[in-house]
Amino acid sequence: MFARIAGRYDLLNRVLSLGTDQRWRRHCVRRAGAVEGKLVVDACCGTGDLAAAFQRAGARVVGVDFTPEMLRGAMEKLPNREGGLLACGDCLRLPLLSGTADLCSVAFGVRNLADAERGLAELTRVLRPGGRLLVLEFSTPRGAFLGRVYRGYFTRLLPWIGRLVSRDANAYQYLPRTVLAWPAPEEFRARMERAGLVDCGFELLTHGIACLHWGSAPVMKGANGEELA
Repeated sequence: MFARIAGRYDLLNRVLSLGTDQRWRRHCVRRAGAVEGKLVVDACCGTGDLAAAFQRAGARVVGVDFTPEMLRGAMEKLPNREGGLLACGDCLRLPLLSGTADLCSVAFGVRNLADAERGLAELTRVLRPGGRLLVLEFSTPRGAFLGRVYRGYFTRLLPWIGRLVSRDANAYQYLPRTVLAWPAPEEFRARMERAGLVDCGFELLTHGIACLHWGSAPVMKGANGEELA
């Protein structure tokens, strides 16, 4: 499905969100703090928007996605000569050594995994002690009025626009179906904690249309409180 829509994926993201998706990604990078010189693994990187944003902030970036057609779009945004690397791989089995990443990120990808909890555990595995995971994902507005408007747009207008632009009816029926079935932020925070992350939290964006989640890999300490490598 993602291979079929890869050529129009960026256009549809901008049209369907009125450009807000890029603002969410920039906010994610700001939330990460100082990343210059750090290794960022952007899983389910798609066409590379978030990976490129981290690279512009000075990070060394590895973008991983299992759809080659998506990675072709990312190649133009993440040139190797500027510290970017792209790999075709599965988020359920990342092609990275344990404890190597300063930060892992996923934008609108965890929801698409065959096993979200296994994916979170894998992302936690590749983080160094104290490293952070940032997950940007859709959510559902909580207010009654906004919630009704959002569901109306998401289940009726969005699939029609998506089908018109992408010429793929299934892809933009899949999107609202998976978003509306996605757990509430509190439940996803609990999933991150079960994956072994600590200091987990979340921030609702654009009245709850999206949500930025975060957590950190635990740091082992000795009997005297000193950090262990």
